[in-house]
Amino acid sequence: MADSARTTEDATHFGFRTVPLGEKQAMVDEVFHSVARRYDVMNDLMSMGLHRLWKEALVSRLRPPKNDRPFALLDVAGGTGDVSFRTVEAGGPNTRATVADINAEMLSVGRERAEKRGLAGRVAFIEANAEELPFPDRSFDAVTIAFGIRNVPRMDRALAHMHRVLKPGGRCFVLEFSRVDVPGLDAIYDAYSFRVIPGLGKLVTGDAESYRYLVESIRRFPPPEEFAELMRAAGFRRVAYTPLTGGIVALHSGVRV
Repeated sequence: MADSARTTEDATHFGFRTVPLGEKQAMVDEVFHSVARRYDVMNDLMSMGLHRLWKEALVSRLRPPKNDRPFALLDVAGGTGDVSFRTVEAGGPNTRATVADINAEMLSVGRERAEKRGLAGRVAFIEANAEELPFPDRSFDAVTIAFGIRNVPRMDRALAHMHRVLKPGGRCFVLEFSRVDVPGLDAIYDAYSFRVIPGLGKLVTGDAESYRYLVESIRRFPPPEEFAELMRAAGFRRVAYTPLTGGIVALHSGVRV
């Protein structure tokens, strides 16, 4: 496995490649533009359905109120709306979600899904950069980002904005791939990731390279404690993380005090 890569003033990583910092966002945009229409199908196939359990674990920790109390969620890089839909369906009538994503094609798919589920009035879709969130300070009860933070060129800047838009006492949850911590499972996971997933991407979306990037980006993501330090540096307190499914993913959390 490759070690996590540090972003510098001039360069960052795009999978296993080092690229100019200013070019990464456009490259990531192209990946998600390419796979947007089949993104949710591929999530099911790649994870063998486990992504649903991981997102349910996130929403369970989020605990949107089931009564009439207003609750506002910001779902950063939420694209097709999966976490937002689960949150408003789990919460009461005044639970609302805003999906902020930089990719217009992913947002388009999300809006269509919201209409089909009868949630268009409760989930808003806003085109926005995670590094420059266009929302007032202290405007959300919770902020989530699921499998998106590793695609942000400047994670520290995105975390600072997520902290800024939270109300005092508000919680941030980051669900992201992590480091397998079960002996033997790591080798199986590596073989599956590099040998199976790109081919699956080619078969389902016609694009193997985008899924090769996504696999590589997982390997470049910081280990849990290192990412926890990034959250603390952004201002979050009571930072913690919980490994899920043998460490394949981790659910990180922090509070704005």
